[in-house]
Amino acid sequence: MKALIQRVSTASVSVDERCVGKIGFGLLLFLGVERDDNDRSLKKLADKVLAYRLFEDEQGKMNKSLLDVKGELLVVSQFTLVANTQKGLRPSFSEGADPELGERLYSDFVSYLRESPVSISTGCYAADMKVSLVNDGPVTFMLEV
Repeated sequence: MKALIQRVSTASVSVDERCVGKIGFGLLLFLGVERDDNDRSLKKLADKVLAYRLFEDEQGKMNKSLLDVKGELLVVSQFTLVANTQKGLRPSFSEGADPELGERLYSDFVSYLRESPVSISTGCYAADMKVSLVNDGPVTFMLEV
């Protein structure tokens, strides 16, 4: 399971020109689910996202987590994150989860995050989405479990 996280001032996601998810200050998370992922990996990644220190403290150092700053989280499924780009000029998606497993783990990932005090918004799994964001920093990290 992979998460590309970006610290944002604001972010939104639309489907068919209709906004389905929007946040202010917090994190935009693109989630890629691989075929060997399971409930344990989703909980491990979700816990890491909530506790990952990428917000500045009073001294300007990245020492605060999403929980510490009471930020919001926008979760968007992104199958292309699991692509293998090592060979050739075309990505391979052989490590990606099949659609049923991917959707279940994405939904369970979001449900698990909703148990936290963080405000969660989402995109629509497997939809053609348009994502808008203002990256703060810019600060972007790839988290894998």
